[in-house]
Amino acid sequence: MTSKEQIRLSNAVAPSFREMHRDIKCGGHTHYWLPGGRGSTKSSFAGIEIPLGIMRDEKAGEITNAVVLRRYGVTLRDSVFAQILWGLHVLGVSNLWRATVSPLALTYKKSGQQILFRGADDPMKVKSIKVPIGYIKYAWYEEVNEFEGEEKIRSLNQSLMRGGRNFAFFYTFNPPPSSRNWCNQYVSVSHPGTMVVHSTYLTVPREWLGEPFIVEAEHLKETKPTAYAHEYLGEVTGTGGEVFDNVNFVELPDEVIDRFDRIRRGIDWGYATDPFVYNECHYDKTRRRLYIFRELHQVRLKNRKAAELIKPLAGSRRITCDSAEPKSIDEMRDFGLNVAGAKKGPDSVEYGIKWLQDLEEIIIDPVRCPETAREFSGYELDRDKDGNFKAGFPDHDNHHIDAIRYACEDDMKRPSISILR
Repeated sequence: MTSKEQIRLSNAVAPSFREMHRDIKCGGHTHYWLPGGRGSTKSSFAGIEIPLGIMRDEKAGEITNAVVLRRYGVTLRDSVFAQILWGLHVLGVSNLWRATVSPLALTYKKSGQQILFRGADDPMKVKSIKVPIGYIKYAWYEEVNEFEGEEKIRSLNQSLMRGGRNFAFFYTFNPPPSSRNWCNQYVSVSHPGTMVVHSTYLTVPREWLGEPFIVEAEHLKETKPTAYAHEYLGEVTGTGGEVFDNVNFVELPDEVIDRFDRIRRGIDWGYATDPFVYNECHYDKTRRRLYIFRELHQVRLKNRKAAELIKPLAGSRRITCDSAEPKSIDEMRDFGLNVAGAKKGPDSVEYGIKWLQDLEEIIIDPVRCPETAREFSGYELDRDKDGNFKAGFPDHDNHHIDAIRYACEDDMKRPSISILR
């Protein structure tokens, strides 16, 4: 790249993305997640990196292509297509590319490399994508939160990641307010080969955005701070229905876990569709903090295999489990585990959840316990058909929550008016 091109790039890539830019250039990661607020230039960044990468690869003798996706194909032309055209203009290379609208594509004239645009509302058009030369190295999911979920993205990626050694896939979105949203949950924990950069307009030069943008943002900050935090800072502000507001994610080193001396263990049964789950946690009674540091989470896991996995962790120590399956309890005992059924009562679920809510802090290691972290952060009250919150705690997506309740039942005091009200 010439010095002139470098100057152009520095004037188009916000400071918050410069480390990611360097990482992409050296192939540091495969997946690049860019949650951020309005005006953070996350989409502008993706719109520059993709054509830049294709041209850089061609110079290095590697023929690569890209696919840009949105949930609905009708939105492509006025959003991501226009965004990459802007990126070509900023880079000063518009004359090197040919644009077509039927099909919607950009072609690098020098080599025939392409940037294709597809809507995921027609999955066959994605799965049947063929490029005339090279392979698809780059993909960009704009407004990825509009897609159906992590499994959908994984399925699409399996169709796109063929024939190459290195890939750079981008995922841009404004975080929805609910922590239950799958994108918010995904970026809240670490994943191999993944880099996450959260961005806001505050890191963008003011002259890029213009004074009217700044004035509007600052006005909303003064008048509606929660809306400002969500829209402009990209914060997960919540819907008001979150059950646990005392959860924090902290990676716990081995030396910290080795010092835990009040370890509790719990099991929630599952097999066909519900997962079998096992958790270990440490309860700091003095500071009223619960540390969750180990999990087992697997569907269609037979009791014998589960016992083999748990035995090295628990040894002969007590494990409290769902008492609804006495046969499974007997089997686990036969397999050498010290298991006991939880003492359930008519209000045990509500009381247990309220006890967890009342703790000073619930600390979850998101690397060791990704499913537990997902459950606790996404556990929200259900709504009725009118959008109002229903009474009572939902009985779904709560397998690890149940296992923790069972594990800590001896630490819970007898119900009091203050807790049960």
